[in-house]
This record gives sequence, structure tokens and C-alpha cells, in this order.
Amino acid sequence: MHIKIATRRSPLALWQAEHVSAELKRLDPSVTTELVKIMTRGDKILDVPLAKVGGKGLFTKEIDAALLDGRADIAVHSMKDVPTELPDGTGIRAYPLREDPRDAVATITGGPLNTLPAGSRIGTSSLRRIAQLREAFPTFEFQSIRGNIQTRLSKLGNEVDAVILAAAGVHRMEMADKMHEFISVDVMLPAVAQGTLGIQTRNDDHELNALVDQLNDTDTVDRTRAERAFLATLEGGCQVPIAAYATLDGDTLHLRGLVGEVDGSRVLRGERTGSRRDGAALGVSLANEILDAGGRDILARLYAAEADKP
Repeated sequence: MHIKIATRRSPLALWQAEHVSAELKRLDPSVTTELVKIMTRGDKILDVPLAKVGGKGLFTKEIDAALLDGRADIAVHSMKDVPTELPDGTGIRAYPLREDPRDAVATITGGPLNTLPAGSRIGTSSLRRIAQLREAFPTFEFQSIRGNIQTRLSKLGNEVDAVILAAAGVHRMEMADKMHEFISVDVMLPAVAQGTLGIQTRNDDHELNALVDQLNDTDTVDRTRAERAFLATLEGGCQVPIAAYATLDGDTLHLRGLVGEVDGSRVLRGERTGSRRDGAALGVSLANEILDAGGRDILARLYAAEADKP
């Protein structure tokens, strides 16, 4: 079987695609693969904060097209970038073992965020990170930086005093030694499905799907489904201040979630605990609680602003 793997072109995305390729070959040594490298809209627009670009699928739409028209057989995604609604005829078939879900930071002080002086410039384009950090560190200033891990780290000490990255990418690129803090989820709740890879396929490709199914990690599947159910109920994209994180203790799933004002003035939090079998229902329930507590108004303003963008 020859498998064409659609991927973005960044070093991290290519690592992830090669990793999945190796895993497929491990399962079936007769498999051969090739990478179909795709430039997405989100990759092309690097001089504008993602929140100002607007729209869902910034990092997936072009990859979806390649899957649908047959240029690719599977697609490998960072699930934190994937909308909750996928094109008809496709689905996320596998969630392999999750990497570290936390956020990581490199600072000019060589220490954690609390070693930075008032007024420090924090490099991130994530509204989720900004909302939570403004609440915890109200004197910090925020500067949007875009690009791959290497590009963003190159701005440290020049344009910004700290750079925040997903820990999963840092580990995968073997750059953990360049980080000065891995931020506790109690301080910074991660993006939905941060650290999780998703393998998207066409639903009718039965032979390939049988192979891809074997890459699923059961715990990662259950945690990711709960988090994405939370996101879907909020109708959220990856460029809004929404966070969720699920953990497992045996068959018990614990889910935390939040919606925040971008200025950090109000962060609504909640949590649910129940059977892992009910993870999606827990995500829906928690989302509705936060919506009713004021999240609906927060998100309505953000979505209205997004709709006004070109």
C-alpha cells in the first residue's frame, strides 16, 4: 500500500508527518509513503495576528482539499488547529498517544515568567494565552509573533522578553533545553487537544482506515473527544480565548474548561467529573454551564468582530 500524507511545510509539521509515516510502516512493513507538502492560508499570512485574520480552518482548508481530490490519502494535523466541523466524507480516524499538553516559555532572565519585571513584552499571538496571562500577570505587555518555533525563538531578547510555545512542539523538535519553564496547567489551561495529533482520512477508504485505526491511543481518544465536545458546543475556533483539559484516573474523566475576556478582566472556569464513556456529554454540559455564566456574551462579541473582518 502506498500512502500519500498531506502536511503543512513547517519543520514541526514535517516531523509529525514523518512520525506517522514511520508508525504506519511499523504496523505494515509493506507500506510506502510520500509527503504532500501544502501551504495553508495561515502559513502564508505571517505579518498579521491570527485573531485578526479571522475564519476557521486557517491551517486545514487547503489540506482538506487535497484529501478530497485524491492528491493525498491521509492528513496529519496538530489537533489544536483543527475545526470541530470537518468536510463531508472525511473524519479524524486516529489520535495517537498525546505529547505534553502544557505551554512552555523561554525568557530573557533564564527563569520562569514570575522572574520577569513589570512591563515585560510577551511574544504570543494566542488569545487563550493572553487572556490567562493578563489575569495572572496584569503588568505584562503582549506582542504578536508568528512563524515556526525557530523563528519565534529568534525574537527573544530583541523584539520580546519571553516567547510562549506549545510544549509538544518543543519536545518533538528536541528543543526543550531552550525552555525556562513548562507552565503548570493550573496557571495556563492548554488549548483544546494541545499535544494531540489527528490523522484524517476519507471515510470510504476502508483498507487504509483499518490500518490507521491501529494508531489510536484509547486514553488520548477519550480525553480529546471530551475537550473537542466542549469546543464544539461553544462553536469555537482556535483563535478565541477558549481552553480545556481532560485527565483520566482509571475510568474516571475530569474535565476543566474556560472562556475568557481577551483583556483578562473576566475568566469563566468550570469543571466536570464522570465516566470516561460520557466524556463528550461532560464536555457539552461544561460548555453550557460556562455559556450561561456569561461566556455566551463574551464569545458573541468576539464572533461579531470576526464576522466584520474581510
